[in-house]
Amino acid sequence: MTPTQLVQKQLDAYNAQDVAALAACYAPDCQIVSPDGAVTEKSREEVAARYTKAFAQFPQNRANLKGRIAVGNSVVDHEHVVRSPGGEEFEIIAIYTVKDGLIARVNFAK
Repeated sequence: MTPTQLVQKQLDAYNAQDVAALAACYAPDCQIVSPDGAVTEKSREEVAARYTKAFAQFPQNRANLKGRIAVGNSVVDHEHVVRSPGGEEFEIIAIYTVKDGLIARVNFAK
């Protein structure tokens, strides 16, 4: 699977709110970095916990892909996230680094 295919698989799992499928796309020792530069999750298990909580809080949450750039093992997505119809909306950039066929790191930027 190419890095682009892996990132798309992860996005599809996110939109289906399938935590197991989403977490399976991540390396066991992955890192998630918030827009302020803080590492917020440091493992696949922490990623699963993050999205289990988010999907419970926002059961209609969706991320719509607005654009994608892929170079080597890096994939950059521009996403429009809608928490619920009529609810919070925001745009985010997700910079995915793929290593050994899994997402090793995601840096978010707003």
